Amino acid sequence: MSRRKRKTTPEANSGERPETAAHGGSWHPVPAEAVTQLAEAAITILTMIGMAEAPPVVCDAILAAGGRLDRGRLLYPRALIEATLAEMPRRVLLAGQDPAHDLSVGGTRAYAGTGGAAPNVMDAESGDYRPSRLADLYDAARLADALEHVHFFARSLVAGDVADPLSFDLATAAAALAGTAKHVMVQATEPGHVAPLAALCYRIAGGEAAFRARPFLSLNINHAVPPLRFHAESAEVMAEAVRSGIPVHCNVFGQLGASSPVTLAGSVAQTLAETLAGLAFVHALDPNAPRIAGPRPMITDLRSGGLAGGAGEQAMATGLAVQVLRFWDLPCSVIAGATDSKLPDFQSGYEKALTINTALQAGANLITQAAGSQAGLMAVHFGAMVADNDMMGAILRANIPPEITSRTLALEAIAEVVRGEGHFLGRPETYARMRSDFLYPEIADRAQLGDWALGTRADMGARASARAITLLGRHWPKHLSPDLRADLVHQFGLPVEKEPSS
Repeated sequence: MSRRKRKTTPEANSGERPETAAHGGSWHPVPAEAVTQLAEAAITILTMIGMAEAPPVVCDAILAAGGRLDRGRLLYPRALIEATLAEMPRRVLLAGQDPAHDLSVGGTRAYAGTGGAAPNVMDAESGDYRPSRLADLYDAARLADALEHVHFFARSLVAGDVADPLSFDLATAAAALAGTAKHVMVQATEPGHVAPLAALCYRIAGGEAAFRARPFLSLNINHAVPPLRFHAESAEVMAEAVRSGIPVHCNVFGQLGASSPVTLAGSVAQTLAETLAGLAFVHALDPNAPRIAGPRPMITDLRSGGLAGGAGEQAMATGLAVQVLRFWDLPCSVIAGATDSKLPDFQSGYEKALTINTALQAGANLITQAAGSQAGLMAVHFGAMVADNDMMGAILRANIPPEITSRTLALEAIAEVVRGEGHFLGRPETYARMRSDFLYPEIADRAQLGDWALGTRADMGARASARAITLLGRHWPKHLSPDLRADLVHQFGLPVEKEPSS
């Protein structure tokens, strides 16, 4: 299948100059012919093996587009898949409530954020993990709002103290939207919950048209249950979201050796097929609907059956999936940073850095679970969010292409220095670029050894946890009007602003 050549530089209205934006796509795990094989295998799976348990809303759309049923399995028509790959939007606006946080998803532009919907949070007072509550979700959103390199907030915690399913979905969205002006990603438990969620968004935006023009909330939807089955309610949620103008993430979470083949190639091919099943379904409903491919081929530790999200194989599986999506030129989202470590320690740092950096370099547009996730996505640590913000800043900075010009090659300066003072420290351009060209970490330790020895000797995790407590005591976002914020506090029981801690 041929690939159309497309512009992959940032759009003119992206709000960032090319030299300040991190870009991926420089790492190609396999050669071009292997990418073509993977792409064709995914299409073949969907056209020849198909999806089971397709609900009527999916069957009606796919059969009308030329699909067919074969012994209960829904086979997709190749023409629909090819139309999806050729015609679906190449850039998806995931707006912030503040335009400064708008994300233009597509091409090679990379963004990192939270995610995971973990049931546990590290308690700052006891130092133990405990079940998370709505207030913790709101705190996670506030912390994400304060951290520069966290570009979006995908709900990272569940509101375990909200029992009613509709109240749970609405309170989750309200807490996230009140806690941050950045783009928010949540889920809808049932199809009937989409309309109330949309109504909440329309209310905050000032009307339906305003939200459709600048959608500041999108839905993570796990429409498939590997291997190759639909989740009926999630597919219906997807259809309702399309009708409501809410961007959708067509996510598939498969585990290698468990719900997908044990080989990387087979697992990635199946996961891509399941992802395409959602993308093509949306295309059959509305070719212009904003949607993002979300393949998540996850590695299983076959000794225990548990997730191994920080493994080297995880980096490769994600890289393979993203390489195919770059071949198709589709906006995409992946999971990276799913460490098994319980604390922001050495293991957490190397597992997150490995998987996040390789996902970015492969060309992923959205990297979820990149900040704060611990314990194989089962918990969130606020100190880890702060430490990960430092890490993501370094990773993003390492993927900003440098400017190579006669000015930056600095041949005249080199000639002057070697014939003069012998160093560049006092030159005007050194001072001028000291801030513009370098990112200085907030938490990482760059102190001299002697200064470190005379200080507290706290490790990065301890420093990050202390910083998280300070930020949560002081950072109360003001992007909502006082009246609207008061309404949300009253309706959903959100925490009220406290006096800044000293």
